[in-house]
Amino acid sequence: MASWDDVRRIALALPETSERLSRDRCQWLVKDKLFVWERPLRAKEVAALGDAAPDGPILGARVEHVGAKEALLADDPQVFFTTPHFDGFPAILVRLGSIAAHDLEEVVTEAWLVRAPRRLAEAYLQDSR
Repeated sequence: MASWDDVRRIALALPETSERLSRDRCQWLVKDKLFVWERPLRAKEVAALGDAAPDGPILGARVEHVGAKEALLADDPQVFFTTPHFDGFPAILVRLGSIAAHDLEEVVTEAWLVRAPRRLAEAYLQDSR
């Protein structure tokens, strides 16, 4: 089971990442672009999800495009989900208590790659080989 400490450790290990609080919730940014964030459900979203609404911590994460989002939703609906608020938007919601640490690292890193400036992302990928 992953925690906010895991998210923080993974995110802040990526180049030029910062953390900030917004409305008492953590957000991680690369060059001032949000890539993962703490995202509790709003009352309207809980109502829309009904019994499927998770009650634990939820991570929001950017994805490359809506097709990537749909692939994640199909791949593991016990971990990944969305709400009508995110319809048509390239972001996924993650049940933090249900994701394995190595999968969390992939989600956070992919979100960072999507939002990082191209040169920074390319340099990171070169260094990772």
